[in-house]
Amino acid sequence: MHTLENIDKTKLPKHIAVIMDGNGRWAKQRGKLRVFGHENGVKAVRKTVENSAQLGIDFLTLYAFSTENWNRPKLEVDTLMRLLVASLRKELKTLNKNNIRLRAVGTIESLPAKAHKELQEVISKTAENTGMTLTLALSYGSREELKTAIKGIASKVKNNIISIEKIDETVINTHLYTHFLPDVDLLIRTSGEHRISNFLLWQIAYAELYFIDVFWPDFSEHHLVEAIISYQNRERRFGKTSEQLN
Repeated sequence: MHTLENIDKTKLPKHIAVIMDGNGRWAKQRGKLRVFGHENGVKAVRKTVENSAQLGIDFLTLYAFSTENWNRPKLEVDTLMRLLVASLRKELKTLNKNNIRLRAVGTIESLPAKAHKELQEVISKTAENTGMTLTLALSYGSREELKTAIKGIASKVKNNIISIEKIDETVINTHLYTHFLPDVDLLIRTSGEHRISNFLLWQIAYAELYFIDVFWPDFSEHHLVEAIISYQNRERRFGKTSEQLN
């Protein structure tokens, strides 16, 4: 079994993004309510964040709550918001201890007032940290993000702030929620599902995709290591040939 020591520190992915899937099914297998799975999923978040920071990953982005998740039963949504507040409050000390900066992307203003306030406080209290940037995608949907970016650029064109000829990838990037993040190098999805689910569609254009048949509460250091080793064993060509790279 591979451990953190088996990873080549010279070939680390700069930005890892994770679709944390399977909490509800994990709980159902145990005859429990879905909220039990979410509560245990928090433990996997803590381990993944600490292991990533220990490895020296620069950016870790977690898909915590999608725009579509608002359509789930009220009890589940309320529980997720309660867990968000409790986790942020509890993990602040750990984030600062590990020099981790917290950021968030999505329609954050749609969060309940208490969750929004707690989130902003932790973001503020970790703003000076210079280690790994941990980004939570909350009330996030990539299509909504792209729509917002297009509207922002269109408004600037209309008001002669920018010309159509000047619109390039850099301009688009600066109008995304994730303007402070580099493109994703490695995207991990748990639970055995093989889809992207409206997550970072622009940012994963050249990401290596890693799907694992493990529900999120069971995601461990071992699984993170295997995902990174798989990434390190792949050839990233970005449209070029192997001969050109070599």
